[in-house]
Amino acid sequence: MKKLLVITTALVGIAAANSASAADLAARPYTKAPPMMVAINDWSGFYAGINAGYGTSRNCWTIVGGAAEGCHNATGGTVGGQFGYRWQMSSVVFGLEAQGNWADLTGQNNSLVFPVDSNRTKVNALGLFTGQIGYSFDNVLLYAKGGAAVTSSKQDIFSGVIFAPLATTTSTRWGATVGAGVEFGFAPNWSVGFEYDHLFMGNQNVTFRGAVFTQTDTIKQDVDLFTARLNYRFGGPVVARY
Repeated sequence: MKKLLVITTALVGIAAANSASAADLAARPYTKAPPMMVAINDWSGFYAGINAGYGTSRNCWTIVGGAAEGCHNATGGTVGGQFGYRWQMSSVVFGLEAQGNWADLTGQNNSLVFPVDSNRTKVNALGLFTGQIGYSFDNVLLYAKGGAAVTSSKQDIFSGVIFAPLATTTSTRWGATVGAGVEFGFAPNWSVGFEYDHLFMGNQNVTFRGAVFTQTDTIKQDVDLFTARLNYRFGGPVVARY
């Protein structure tokens, strides 16, 4: 009985000592996890790229001092390049861009004044000089644009009697353009996009001088342009945001 009392007293003493030691230990330190960084696309910087697509040009001819000869659509493909600079402020993106395209937009109609003859147009070059404003959804950019446009065209009057051009001329005209597009950043510094532009080229007097006649027409021209674009941006593709 005495041995049992001694053992019990010893066990109680050990338990009390262990409790006191545990109470004296410092509290386990707690470290707050660092904030998560999210990488967001930054559209700022110089960029350059290529584009290709489809265009259609509406051309209406009227003899100066005479009657309307009718209209036709000149349609075909286009390919070219563009370069520019963008500034991003928060989610708003501003930009300036120049674009130059080779084109092969062709079309014709029989003259309403001289039905045996055809009026033909070929738009062979396009240029756009525009400002942009857009909104960035991280790596997706929606934007609108507007500015100046220039086209280079070849016009001729084709005879249905001798099956040859009676007179040929070329013209360059300046006008205005508005458009909109979407661009998607798919890899560091690389983006692909789709864009629509309407070119208001207005009226221009074009003089045809043939072997036996001279004729001046007022030609009204508009262009609709649909292009796919690939751009490379020079500079960092992402910034860190907490």
